[in-house]
Amino acid sequence: MLHYILQTVAFQVFFLIIYDLFLKKETFFNWNRTYLIGTAFLSLTLPFLKFESIKAIVPEPMVIRLPEVIIGEVSPTIIDEASMIQSQQISEQAMSFSWDHIWMVGMVLAAFILAYKLIKIRTLLRKNPKRWKGNILMVYLMNSHSAFSFFNTIFLGDAIEADKKEHIVQHEMVHIKEKHSLDLLGFEILRIVFWFNPLIYMYQNRLAILHEFIADAHAVKYKGKSEYYQSLLSQVFETRHISFINPFFNQSSIKKRIVMLSKSKSKQIHLIKYALLIPMVIGMLMYTSSYAREIKDPFPFLQQETVTQQLTFQELVDKYYKELITIIDSLGDSTETQDIVRPEDIYIEPMDQVARRQAFSKYLINKWGSAKEINGIITDPYKTYDEYLAYKKTDEAKMSWENNARDGELRLVVDDMDKLTDTEQQRKEELLALIDTDEFYSKLNMTDGKTTIITDFGKKDAQGTKENLELYDIEVPYAVIEEVPIFQGCEDLESNTETKQCTSDKIAMFVNKNFNVNLATQLGLTGKQRISVIFKIGKDGKIRDVMARASHPGLEAEAVRVIKLLPDFTPGKQKGKAVTVPYSLPILFQVQDDAPETETKRTVSSEQEYLKAIESKEQDKIMWAGEVPFAVVDEAPFFPSCQTLTSNKKRKQCTADEITSFVNKNFNTKLAKELGLKGKQRIMVIFKIQKDGSISEIKSRAPHPELEKEAIRVIKALPKMQPGMQRGKPVVVPYSLPILFQVQ
Repeated sequence: MLHYILQTVAFQVFFLIIYDLFLKKETFFNWNRTYLIGTAFLSLTLPFLKFESIKAIVPEPMVIRLPEVIIGEVSPTIIDEASMIQSQQISEQAMSFSWDHIWMVGMVLAAFILAYKLIKIRTLLRKNPKRWKGNILMVYLMNSHSAFSFFNTIFLGDAIEADKKEHIVQHEMVHIKEKHSLDLLGFEILRIVFWFNPLIYMYQNRLAILHEFIADAHAVKYKGKSEYYQSLLSQVFETRHISFINPFFNQSSIKKRIVMLSKSKSKQIHLIKYALLIPMVIGMLMYTSSYAREIKDPFPFLQQETVTQQLTFQELVDKYYKELITIIDSLGDSTETQDIVRPEDIYIEPMDQVARRQAFSKYLINKWGSAKEINGIITDPYKTYDEYLAYKKTDEAKMSWENNARDGELRLVVDDMDKLTDTEQQRKEELLALIDTDEFYSKLNMTDGKTTIITDFGKKDAQGTKENLELYDIEVPYAVIEEVPIFQGCEDLESNTETKQCTSDKIAMFVNKNFNVNLATQLGLTGKQRISVIFKIGKDGKIRDVMARASHPGLEAEAVRVIKLLPDFTPGKQKGKAVTVPYSLPILFQVQDDAPETETKRTVSSEQEYLKAIESKEQDKIMWAGEVPFAVVDEAPFFPSCQTLTSNKKRKQCTADEITSFVNKNFNTKLAKELGLKGKQRIMVIFKIQKDGSISEIKSRAPHPELEKEAIRVIKALPKMQPGMQRGKPVVVPYSLPILFQVQ
């Protein structure tokens, strides 16, 4: 509603500017009358006019989101769907006196004011003598110099001199014949609905003066101009101020009327000025039609995280069902409607998302009389959240989720992420091999219902648009460009994939090094701070169009400052030509305070990205000290059993799996129960793999000191590893490991 009001006001502003600058002084009174009435109502309907043919002209921006840049101490976790509370955009508790209420109260008051004005006219009609003169009712106002008309009634003061009455009646007759009262009454109705919009009042005032110009132009024919001027100037002005009547004597408009009467008629060539309306309306239609697309927040991850109201599952279903009915009434059974209830990428969804889909099932059953399939969406085989959880344990549910993967994604459900069976390991390797050989696939989504790891290999998009992309403009998304923009120092890499990774890492390191993290403290901010930056690398390699969004304008300004400091890139190329490449870069850091630290839940693009996020806060410190993060080291340190693998990527994955398996076997999970702890327990461990492959500098953080000691004990028991290598030399590699288990 707010967006509609803003559009309407903006359109009316433009229409009135055109009128005041180009049309107001012309003597095309009836044309101007049509213009004012037409544009006033056109501005109310334009926001609803959306043409697909025009929408296709408006280009849709294409932006690729880069991995988060983590600055400072942030406590990340791998996704835990079974226990996490999904961030949702929910309706807040209704205020006791909302804007809707204010609008309704204003409408009621405006309606009362109109009713009061009508009663005043009714009173004048009843208390004063009157007689019919043809089809016109003449009302003679006792002891008054007023003169005005309302529809087919002329109110004439009996104190007006007799020789003046004739041309006054002629003037008011024009108002009646032209039905000017109908114009003004229409604007009175608009003033009731849009009482808060000052432009409606401006429209009505301009139209009322225009009515006088029209009536004067006709009435002056019955009497000379000089005598008509004298008649206007000689009256005692007692006109009643009622906005929808046409008063003959209105002190504020007398001068304008005399000036307009003295003007010569406008030349016919000046009618071309009304053609200005054509490009303006076309521009407005282009604007409104561009909103026919689904409006998405370019920064959805910046929305305030809120917790769903404490409702039962059935209450949530009823709540979402009512909302769904409203949406379907406006959209119909369309793809947009189905997107509202489409399953998420996670295997076990939170209760509110399941309730949304259950609400849609309820809609289908109510519409068709029984559960059935409609456009590929089938009513769910469960009625409560407990039934949903039980269903997700079945082979049918696992197969259904795996088969419902998005384009370019492969899915795998396992029993235990920390301990894959031989069959599960084989399936995983088969899927990885498929991703490696088939360019259609680029992502593996693996879960056990409690923990999910999404590995994004950053290959071509799902439809292979790398080859099919047409250059309709000079901007090409980073994900599909043939030759990516190159950061300084990444020029000598062989493959496009390596160049992408190097550029992404270099940008992250640059931001990490130059961003003033103390600024948030100076601004009085606490907790996790997230900034999203969108910028473009131009055809000349320079950074431009930098935009930022954050919780404080100071953080936005700092993010823009840092991005503008980025050195010039080697520009990206598509089909051999330099093009502009849009980027989206999230920046995340933690401002420490004395309050208990809350968990940070997010999806990482890969397990390696997750580990890199932990260490990226110290990259500028550790590189010179011979330390290289696990995610970017040339040859990662690897577990003894991973020695036979040939590629660095496979060794990384194998090492991560072996460390996880080792901790799972050796960690004393009964300790938490002995300590009296309950529920989910999370331990964060950071350690370093030295140049000789030994483990050192183990640090742990947990809800209880004994859990921290146990984690350190287990990590110390890890076997000696083959050290990591950077540019042919052994280096220290920091490693971060989250340990998560449930106390029954």
